[in-house]
Amino acid sequence: MNGKAVVTGGTRGVGLAVARRLCADGTDVLLVYGHSDADAKHALDSLTGLPGTVTAVRADLTAPGGVVRVLDEVRGAWGVLDVFVHAAAHRRPPAGPRVSMREVRDDLALALAPLLAGVPVLTDLMAGRPGRVVTVSSAGAGQVVRSYLTQGVAKAALESLVRYLAVELAPAGITVNAVSTSKIDKGAGADGPADVAAALAARTPAGRLTTADDIADAVALLCRPDAGWIHGQVVTVDGGLSLVAG
Repeated sequence: MNGKAVVTGGTRGVGLAVARRLCADGTDVLLVYGHSDADAKHALDSLTGLPGTVTAVRADLTAPGGVVRVLDEVRGAWGVLDVFVHAAAHRRPPAGPRVSMREVRDDLALALAPLLAGVPVLTDLMAGRPGRVVTVSSAGAGQVVRSYLTQGVAKAALESLVRYLAVELAPAGITVNAVSTSKIDKGAGADGPADVAAALAARTPAGRLTTADDIADAVALLCRPDAGWIHGQVVTVDGGLSLVAG
């Protein structure tokens, strides 16, 4: 694919898988992360040798100025941008029905601020190019997922923002879409009881849980030049799990 891309949350999980896929296609990628320098170093090491170059920058994406500073660095280094993937999310313990307003505000800020604050600069950097903005959402945006209250509300707001921005940016030739999934396979014992993961895998028509690479493949499809007529859509990548009733 080539070109220049920014991936928020790009040093771990889905964001790292997306960065790997884009780099493998020859895209130069800037990884944006919020906390762990160790994760950033590991990510950079793991992507070394791929056709695309990779760098990383630390920024507070919950603050409007955070993403603007990142995009100003992009302007100085590249002058243009082709792809912006927003995959950042908080790592937090499961949230029951009693959550603090601070937790709600934090998750909403991380979901929305990078796009809301970044739009003016993004449109400038993507001017005259088939720009692509892709966000990572989850089934919790439209269904109730146990212990996922604050993240689910934030993802629902993010999907709404995708639709609004898609309409606003379409005249400039920029597409805005989301990729959504259900539980992600993080390996044995990595996230919750094994029997729950096994039950979900058994219910999935395609026969297994979704992986980070599955999501990265879908993101890469939406970033292709021939995806230019897809605007404001939420593409579900879950092996058919959401189609099964009960």
